[in-house]
Amino acid sequence: MSEGQHNSLAAHASHGAGDSLWQACIDQLAQELPEQQYNTWIKPLVAQVSDDLSKVTVYVANRFKLDWVRAQYAGRIGNLLEKLYGQPVHVELALALREVGARTYSTPSSSEMGRAPEPVEISDESANAAFKNRLNTALTFDTLVEGTANRMARAAAMHVSGMPGQLYNPLFIYGGVGLGKTHLMHAVGNKLLADRPGSKVLYIHAEQFVSDVVKAYQRKTFDEFKERYHSLDLLLIDDVQFFANKDRTQEEFFNAFEALLAKKSHIVMTSDTYPKGLADIHERLVSRFDSGLTVAIEPPELEMRVAILINKARAESAEMPEEVAFFVAKNVRSNVRELEGALRKILAYSRFNQKEISIQLAREALRDLLSIQNRQISVENIQKTVADYYKIKVADMYSKKRPASIARPRQIAMYLAKELTQKSLPEIGELFGGRDHTTVLHAVRKIGGERQQMTELNQQLHVLEQTLKG
Repeated sequence: MSEGQHNSLAAHASHGAGDSLWQACIDQLAQELPEQQYNTWIKPLVAQVSDDLSKVTVYVANRFKLDWVRAQYAGRIGNLLEKLYGQPVHVELALALREVGARTYSTPSSSEMGRAPEPVEISDESANAAFKNRLNTALTFDTLVEGTANRMARAAAMHVSGMPGQLYNPLFIYGGVGLGKTHLMHAVGNKLLADRPGSKVLYIHAEQFVSDVVKAYQRKTFDEFKERYHSLDLLLIDDVQFFANKDRTQEEFFNAFEALLAKKSHIVMTSDTYPKGLADIHERLVSRFDSGLTVAIEPPELEMRVAILINKARAESAEMPEEVAFFVAKNVRSNVRELEGALRKILAYSRFNQKEISIQLAREALRDLLSIQNRQISVENIQKTVADYYKIKVADMYSKKRPASIARPRQIAMYLAKELTQKSLPEIGELFGGRDHTTVLHAVRKIGGERQQMTELNQQLHVLEQTLKG
């Protein structure tokens, strides 16, 4: 944060600066941490910031989470808060009642920030007395921007929420991080509960299922474990790739899977890869995953990214001009989570500096992101990475050779150059041995079209994109 931003914080200490300080801290953690870590440990935290910003009390749902947050994240949270405020900030962790009535506390909106529940001591029994579905009520079909990248997955999810236990069971949704898989699962659960309020629905991350299996094993409480999981009407389980190499967990999930299907309950799962691409998962589980409907969510196309930015800005009571949304969307291409991170930086920069949102302001707010992107991803870097991946020479990228073993990787490199850089078609053609822009256009359309149809190609492209983005 610049000196001007810090002065702005200090000057408005009694007018929501605590909200801004904590929000800026968790925004930074969202950028630093893997998605599942952020969602599991940081997102549910509620903070209360003192009026003078010198003390932040962070409320955690139970003792297990409190110990983990203290050991893994408290130091980083303290350092970030001090860096953002410019002065020492005392961080205190406290237990809080997880639920009040039907409401589950999660990372609050800016209007809620700072109003945390009173810290209370709770036992494991009181924490788990009421059935918790763990759904985020803000993640619905209405708040999900639709585009070609997620249209099939969204349609399948809508069908499941309207007719659970029938077609598409299980529904397996796969794709890279931050593309909206989790949003889609919460939307299914929220829609089902809206239509059938008595349904037993549970959203859970695969890591939590692993933890539940370990606890049941240690405490010899498998009867309670089975009662909880086998009695559900809808199980939504995120990132099943985390079951890899965990034999006991896989066995228990297989048992739960069979029990739920037998009673016509529905299962929706997500993963970073398609079922047969999962490593170190038992074959019988993989075949079950693949027995319903498997759909992919792709990185959002430009128009969809623009719509997402405008909609999410509006949800934050801010208006983002279309030309600014286009500027950001062209520079942030990989996933929705990165788009949201960019938007948060722009909104914070705008508020701290009391300036209207413009392309120039966006450029300043995203200065670090843009410089990293420009430094890392070049056409030359793409050519080298693709050549290494497909075991051909870099010189083959701009040679006149035409065998499929060379022409195919060359087309893939052209496609990635168009997707990941700001170069025009003629500029890309020039860098590929002086080829005409129509040759590049043909490659882009060919690979882009085949990506939608060929799972193996899509997975290869995903690996290349993640490698290039570092």
